[in-house]
Amino acid sequence: MAIQRWSDQITVVELIDDPQFSEDLNGLLEQLEGEPSDVVLNFASVGFINSSNVAKLLRLRKQMAAANRRMVLCDLNTQVWGVFQVTGLDKIFDFTKDISTALATVQLANGETAEHDKAD
Repeated sequence: MAIQRWSDQITVVELIDDPQFSEDLNGLLEQLEGEPSDVVLNFASVGFINSSNVAKLLRLRKQMAAANRRMVLCDLNTQVWGVFQVTGLDKIFDFTKDISTALATVQLANGETAEHDKAD
Protein backbone atom coordinates (compact mmCIF):
# COMPACT_ATOMS: atom_id res chain seq x y z
CA MET A 1 0.00 0.00 0.00
CA ALA A 2 1.27 3.48 -0.83
CA ILE A 3 0.05 4.96 2.48
CA GLN A 4 2.06 3.80 5.47
CA ARG A 5 2.03 4.80 9.09
CA TRP A 6 5.74 5.49 9.72
CA SER A 7 5.21 6.25 13.42
CA ASP A 8 2.40 7.24 15.78
CA GLN A 9 2.68 10.82 14.55
CA ILE A 10 3.85 10.48 10.93
CA THR A 11 2.23 9.04 7.81
CA VAL A 12 4.31 8.54 4.64
CA VAL A 13 2.69 8.41 1.21
CA GLU A 14 4.63 7.09 -1.78
CA LEU A 15 2.83 8.81 -4.64
CA ILE A 16 2.76 7.70 -8.28
CA ASP A 17 1.08 9.19 -11.35
CA ASP A 18 -2.69 9.22 -11.85
CA PRO A 19 -5.03 7.49 -11.42
CA GLN A 20 -3.27 6.13 -8.31
CA PHE A 21 -2.19 9.64 -7.22
CA SER A 22 -5.83 10.73 -6.83
CA GLU A 23 -6.86 7.50 -5.15
CA ASP A 24 -4.02 7.70 -2.62
CA LEU A 25 -4.77 11.32 -1.73
CA ASN A 26 -8.48 10.55 -1.33
CA GLY A 27 -7.60 7.62 0.94
CA LEU A 28 -5.22 9.80 2.93
CA LEU A 29 -7.85 12.52 3.39
CA GLU A 30 -10.28 9.95 4.76
CA GLN A 31 -7.66 8.35 7.03
CA LEU A 32 -6.58 11.69 8.49
CA GLU A 33 -10.14 12.63 9.40
CA GLY A 34 -10.14 9.84 11.98
CA GLU A 35 -6.47 9.87 12.96
CA PRO A 36 -4.66 13.15 12.30
CA SER A 37 -0.90 12.85 11.86
CA ASP A 38 1.92 14.71 10.18
CA VAL A 39 2.37 13.68 6.55
CA VAL A 40 5.34 13.21 4.24
CA LEU A 41 4.41 13.03 0.55
CA ASN A 42 7.14 11.36 -1.51
CA PHE A 43 6.96 12.44 -5.17
CA ALA A 44 9.89 10.24 -6.33
CA SER A 45 7.65 8.26 -8.73
CA VAL A 46 5.50 11.18 -9.90
CA GLY A 47 6.25 12.37 -13.43
CA PHE A 48 3.53 15.01 -13.68
CA ILE A 49 0.64 16.54 -11.78
CA ASN A 50 -2.54 18.05 -13.12
CA SER A 51 -4.98 20.65 -11.79
CA SER A 52 -7.07 17.98 -10.08
CA ASN A 53 -3.96 16.76 -8.21
CA VAL A 54 -3.13 20.32 -7.17
CA ALA A 55 -6.70 20.84 -5.90
CA LYS A 56 -6.43 17.67 -3.78
CA LEU A 57 -3.09 18.80 -2.37
CA LEU A 58 -4.61 22.16 -1.42
CA ARG A 59 -7.56 20.43 0.26
CA LEU A 60 -5.11 18.19 2.15
CA ARG A 61 -3.07 21.24 3.20
CA LYS A 62 -6.23 22.91 4.52
CA GLN A 63 -7.18 19.78 6.48
CA MET A 64 -3.66 19.50 7.90
CA ALA A 65 -3.65 23.15 9.00
CA ALA A 66 -7.04 22.74 10.69
CA ALA A 67 -5.66 19.77 12.65
CA ASN A 68 -2.46 21.70 13.48
CA ARG A 69 -0.38 19.07 11.66
CA ARG A 70 2.56 19.38 9.33
CA MET A 71 2.90 18.25 5.70
CA VAL A 72 6.20 18.01 3.82
CA LEU A 73 6.59 17.23 0.10
CA CYS A 74 9.84 15.63 -1.03
CA ASP A 75 11.79 14.29 -4.00
CA LEU A 76 10.06 16.30 -6.75
CA ASN A 77 11.41 16.06 -10.27
CA THR A 78 12.06 19.21 -12.32
CA GLN A 79 8.73 19.11 -14.17
CA VAL A 80 6.61 18.70 -11.03
CA TRP A 81 8.66 21.34 -9.17
CA GLY A 82 8.04 23.68 -12.13
CA VAL A 83 4.27 23.35 -11.66
CA PHE A 84 4.59 24.39 -8.02
CA GLN A 85 6.79 27.36 -8.96
CA VAL A 86 4.62 28.60 -11.84
CA THR A 87 1.46 28.43 -9.71
CA GLY A 88 3.12 30.09 -6.70
CA LEU A 89 2.46 27.02 -4.57
CA ASP A 90 6.16 26.68 -3.81
CA LYS A 91 5.56 29.42 -1.23
CA ILE A 92 2.78 27.66 0.69
CA PHE A 93 4.02 24.07 0.85
CA ASP A 94 7.10 22.77 2.68
CA PHE A 95 9.60 20.92 0.49
CA THR A 96 12.72 18.85 1.10
CA LYS A 97 15.17 17.12 -1.19
CA ASP A 98 14.49 13.53 -0.10
CA ILE A 99 12.44 11.33 2.22
CA SER A 100 15.12 11.16 4.93
CA THR A 101 15.28 14.93 5.19
CA ALA A 102 11.48 15.17 5.19
CA LEU A 103 11.17 12.68 8.04
CA ALA A 104 13.90 14.45 10.02
CA THR A 105 12.17 17.80 9.46
CA VAL A 106 8.85 16.50 10.76
CA GLN A 107 10.48 14.71 13.71
CA LEU A 108 12.39 17.84 14.72
CA ALA A 109 9.21 19.90 14.52
CA ASN A 110 7.43 17.32 16.69
CA GLY A 111 10.29 17.30 19.18
CA GLU A 112 10.33 21.08 19.43
CA THR A 113 6.56 21.08 19.93
CA ALA A 114 6.81 18.40 22.62
CA GLU A 115 9.58 20.31 24.43
CA HIS A 116 7.58 23.53 24.18
CA ASP A 117 4.48 21.80 25.60
CA LYS A 118 6.54 20.51 28.54
CA ALA A 119 7.76 24.03 29.26
CA ASP A 120 4.19 25.37 29.37
